[in-house]
Amino acid sequence: MTRSKAAQEATIQDPVGDDGVKEEQDISSSPPQPATFKGRHAYAHPSNLFWKLLYSSGLTPRLCSPTEDRQLPELYSMGFTNIVARPSRNGSELSKQEMDEGVEILHEKCRKYRPESVCVVGKSIWESIWRVRHGKPVGKAFKYGWQDESENMGVIEGEWEGSKVFVSSSTSGLAATLSPAEKERIWAEIGTWAQKRRAERELEAKEESK
Repeated sequence: MTRSKAAQEATIQDPVGDDGVKEEQDISSSPPQPATFKGRHAYAHPSNLFWKLLYSSGLTPRLCSPTEDRQLPELYSMGFTNIVARPSRNGSELSKQEMDEGVEILHEKCRKYRPESVCVVGKSIWESIWRVRHGKPVGKAFKYGWQDESENMGVIEGEWEGSKVFVSSSTSGLAATLSPAEKERIWAEIGTWAQKRRAERELEAKEESK
């Protein structure tokens, strides 16, 4: 979610496949389940906790509706992109090969649009990103939350340090490994960061307007 001053806060958005891009945004969310874009809206299934977690974590100051997914870039500097375009009920229906093939696409999007940070929604996506980069399973090295700077996405050597990576829990109602309380604790970390960034931007805007 955080990036350089020169390209402050761009993100990749569009929940239905063809990535739309808006400048001056914060968060690029990379979900594993395109089918959660029910009725062409992101995370629209009633059992999905995505929108509730955005609100409870502080990523959004109010509870938003899936119908507002395309307004998030303008409202809260947030957006979406997919690692795999084809529909599926959940991430377990996507093969490792499909997921791995999408990793370089994510890196290229980061290089092109330079978002400050990327929020990887779900362990399975991060496992693919790690596997492609390191050539082995993540295993015991897996952790939710902010990843080491060496794991930044879209790095351009000598030019751009890449997008910081935050790995969040899946929000699917089918993902029952973690309790709702555990998911809230994970998401709260990125929510705190987002609120701090918004406050910093507001202060910067006031200083520039003087």
